Amino acid sequence: MKTSIYILASRPSGLPSPENFLIENSVLPELKEGEVLLKSWYISVDPYMRGRMNDVKSYAASWELGQPVSGGVVASVLESKSKSLNSGDTVFGMLPWATYSIENADKLRKVDAQKVHPGYYLGVLGMPGLTAYFGMKEICKPGPGETVVVSGAAGAVGITAGQIAKLQGARVIGIAGSDEKCRMLREEFGFDETINYKTSKSIRKEIAELCPGGVDAYFDNVGGEITDAVVQNLGFNSRIALCGQISQYNSTKIYLGPTLLPMFLTRSVLLKGFIVSNYSDRFGEGLSQLIQWVTEGKIKSAQTIIEGFDKLPEAFLGLFSGANKGKMLVKID
Repeated sequence: MKTSIYILASRPSGLPSPENFLIENSVLPELKEGEVLLKSWYISVDPYMRGRMNDVKSYAASWELGQPVSGGVVASVLESKSKSLNSGDTVFGMLPWATYSIENADKLRKVDAQKVHPGYYLGVLGMPGLTAYFGMKEICKPGPGETVVVSGAAGAVGITAGQIAKLQGARVIGIAGSDEKCRMLREEFGFDETINYKTSKSIRKEIAELCPGGVDAYFDNVGGEITDAVVQNLGFNSRIALCGQISQYNSTKIYLGPTLLPMFLTRSVLLKGFIVSNYSDRFGEGLSQLIQWVTEGKIKSAQTIIEGFDKLPEAFLGLFSGANKGKMLVKID
C-alpha cells in the first residue's frame, strides 16, 4: 500500500509557512499481528502543534526534523490482524499526517461515526471538549448568576467552554475576532454578550461596561493584550483557567504586559495553568458528560472543514489568522 506523509522539513522562526512541511511518498510494510491498516478520514490541526515545531522541552514532544508530523486522526480500518478491531471500523488515534498508516490496535479507540459526525471525536468529544470541560468545571467553577469571560471564544475550546458555563447558570461574555463570529456565539451558542477585539476601541472599557460587578471567572485561550484587559476587570475571589496563549505562539520576543501580580493579590485571584492531560485519569468522566450533553442538544459544535490532504499546512496556518469557526479539520478524500 502506497502512502503520502507529511514530514517536518524545517523549524520556523515566528509564523510558520507551508515550506516548513514536506510530503514524502512511501510503501507501507506488511501488517504484523495486532496491527491494523488505516485510511485517514479526518485529521485535526490544533494551536498546540505550533509548540511541537520548536526544538524545546514542553508537555508535548517536539516533532523531529525529517520525521512525520502527527496529531489526532479519525480513520477507517481497511485491514486488521487484531481481534479487537475489524475492517470497516472507525477509530481515533494519535497518528501521522498520512493518507494511509499502520498502527497497533491497542493504541486506537473505536468510535461510533453513526450517532455523531466523525469530526466530533477531534473536537467537542475529543481533546478540545475535554480541555473546556476540566478548565471550566475544575478551575473556573462558575456558579449561577456569576459572570464568565472566554477569550478565543469562537475556537473549538472556547465555544464548548462558554456553553458549559451557561449550563452552570452563568452569564457568559465571549471575545472573538469578527462580527460574524460574535453573532454566531450569541445566536447559535447562547453567549449573552460578545466583544470583537479587532474593532473594539478599548477592550478594557467594554468589559467594564458589560461587567459592572467585575469578572468572576476567565477562561483564557489567547493571552496578551486581551488578557491584560480582562485582568483589570477581575472581581474579588475570581478564577482564571490559563488554557492557551495563541497570541504569543509565533512571537519571537517575550510579551511584557502590565504588572499583574498586585491585582491578583489584592483581589484574591486564583490563577491556574493546566494541560488537559493533567486530568487523564478522569477522561472517561468528562467524555461521558460531554456525550450526554451533545446527544441531549445542550451543547452544540461548530466545525470548519477543509477538503484535501494537500491542504493540511494551509489549515494549520489558518488557526493563527482566525480562519476557523469552531474546530478546524481536514477531510481526506
